[in-house]
Amino acid sequence: MFLDMVPWYSGTSADLFKTAFDLLVSVTLFLGRFDMRTMQAAMAKAQACGKKDDFLYNHLSQREELWFDFMADTGDGGNPTYTVARLLAKPLLNVDMDGKRKFLPRGDLLLIGGDLAYPNPSPYSYENRLFRPFEYALQPPDFYNPAHIAVKKPELPKGVKSLDTYEGPQCFAIPGNHDWLDGLEIFVRYICHKSWLGGWLLPQKKSYFALQLPQGWWVFGLDQALHADIDILQFRYFSELVRKQVKKKDSVIIMTHEPSWLLDWYWDISTGPNVSNLIQDVLKGRCRIRVAGDLHHYFHHSVVNKSSKNGSIEHLLVNGCAGAFLHPTHVFAKFNQFLGSSYEKKAVYPSFEDSQRIALGNILKFRKKNWRFDVIGGIVYFVLAFSSFPQCDLENILQDTNSTGRFQGFFHALWMAISNMMEYSYISLGGTLVLLVIAYFFVPSKISRKRRLFLGLVHVIAHLAAAMILMLLLEIGVEICIRHGLLGTAGYHTLYEWYRSVENEHFPDPTGLKARIQFWSLGLYPACIKYLMSAFDVPEVIAVTRINICKNGMTALPRAYALVYYVGVFFYYWVLSTPVVSLVFGCYLYICINWFNLHFDEAFSSLRISNYKSFTRFHVNKAGNLEVYTIAVDKVPREWVLDPQWEEEQLSKTNIPSYEREYPSTWAPQWPFPDPNYNARVVDHFVIDRL
Repeated sequence: MFLDMVPWYSGTSADLFKTAFDLLVSVTLFLGRFDMRTMQAAMAKAQACGKKDDFLYNHLSQREELWFDFMADTGDGGNPTYTVARLLAKPLLNVDMDGKRKFLPRGDLLLIGGDLAYPNPSPYSYENRLFRPFEYALQPPDFYNPAHIAVKKPELPKGVKSLDTYEGPQCFAIPGNHDWLDGLEIFVRYICHKSWLGGWLLPQKKSYFALQLPQGWWVFGLDQALHADIDILQFRYFSELVRKQVKKKDSVIIMTHEPSWLLDWYWDISTGPNVSNLIQDVLKGRCRIRVAGDLHHYFHHSVVNKSSKNGSIEHLLVNGCAGAFLHPTHVFAKFNQFLGSSYEKKAVYPSFEDSQRIALGNILKFRKKNWRFDVIGGIVYFVLAFSSFPQCDLENILQDTNSTGRFQGFFHALWMAISNMMEYSYISLGGTLVLLVIAYFFVPSKISRKRRLFLGLVHVIAHLAAAMILMLLLEIGVEICIRHGLLGTAGYHTLYEWYRSVENEHFPDPTGLKARIQFWSLGLYPACIKYLMSAFDVPEVIAVTRINICKNGMTALPRAYALVYYVGVFFYYWVLSTPVVSLVFGCYLYICINWFNLHFDEAFSSLRISNYKSFTRFHVNKAGNLEVYTIAVDKVPREWVLDPQWEEEQLSKTNIPSYEREYPSTWAPQWPFPDPNYNARVVDHFVIDRL
């Protein structure tokens, strides 16, 4: 029904190769050379801060109160995306809050904090990983046409004159780094020029916006592109907006895709100077909370001893759990400083202990989750061991009668194989050096070059040792079979000779038909059958060729026979090595993430975890305070059935929009899986008082 989580370690996925290519093109072409944000500002002709511009929306400001939701990093696996969308669509959500049941109304506004679909922006990923789950969660109007291009927005239902009077839920989104991989083309087409995301109206026209909410609250949705910062024209727009319309006692919610406070601390860098300038020098303490995604977990930090002099933000909130794979939390446990202010952790999801425990899956489940990684892993191991085939001197291992002597002989043979590879090999040595370079650059740059080289070298040595051990085990197995007369006794065509004996016994040829067929086919019969059967008798071919190489040397072997030998060896060696390469790589990721806090992206994208999903629901109440609830679901359903209550409503209530129905979502979890609509829980709750 839904697409599976993106296989980030797939060696056969065309989408991932396209993602890498798009990233290269985007960084080369769009980073500092062509910026869609500049074009948007020019096309909109937004002079300073006009009331009718395409960036400002104030139709919600006249309400007494407002419920709205924030989510980010959706559009990965269909199951978690639909689970979150289904929770968002529920008219009245029944959640567990500190052991008591609490009912939270559906948000009138949905804010999406970037990365709308993975792994790259394309019509296929947007339609199948984003729009389809949301359309199942809350159906669009009957007149909705998926191919329709919205030229003049907002396109409201009949009878609705303006956004001020529209009562259904609305959606605004900012792009993330994955949405920018194509220069924002798909985001503009599907968000800025479509009118509906499921049952959520899309009034948005540009990639960044300002929303004026009730009781003096604002939302600034910033587009950071691939710079992790806003451009000059965007900065100027929001600065003018603050100067002309945001009052001194108003409060602003800054929404960005990247949580620069965590990422800057982790990488020990400083990014987003324009965003920091906007918050500190322009808003001057009016930015009460900053929300972001990009990291697929939940974190809430609160400022310690807030001082309005330095314009510090009271609350920092990361929630990128709307559908993408899970990120670790324990890596960021020591964060406590941002923009000159001290912060303390108020809530985290999942817990640090759970995060460390989940990382163990790299050892236990890496191959199960990333079985297509075998394509690359098996080839790499064969390249490392290629020059060591065959091993003709195994006497020290097989002749010794005690276990200690055999182990000593085995490790001596292993050492000699590695030494000979380093001294005489071209292919395997070249592969090892290339792997070392890749391993060095694979280590995150947050540590010193010496430590990167050390980790990369240890990583390569582990793979090289594993590859050589597997090579020796395969060679020992073949040698034992040869010594016991199981292989290498009848030449290359034993299977064909057996076939001829059976054929002559059961299908005699007194008329000489076979000889005439051989003559008229120019010898193709029985040569084709002969060589095809030798291809199926791979173990015998390997054994016979190995005996010839050990007896006469590699130079005496014809190239065709050498090719057949290495192809046969590759097949068996690939099958033998694929579980081991995944185990070694998984152990490397586990050690790095839990011991050194490295590879937080690589070590958890490998696990493709669809559980631990959440979103944040806000409430601007009549007193002007902002109530914040973060709602989480620990387990995501994987099997769905048609919801009979939804089906009954479809038949009985045919003339009302989906957002007015009690059961707006098409699919329900298949029994016995618990329904997330009734086992969701509040993992964080706090209130921000009005200024």
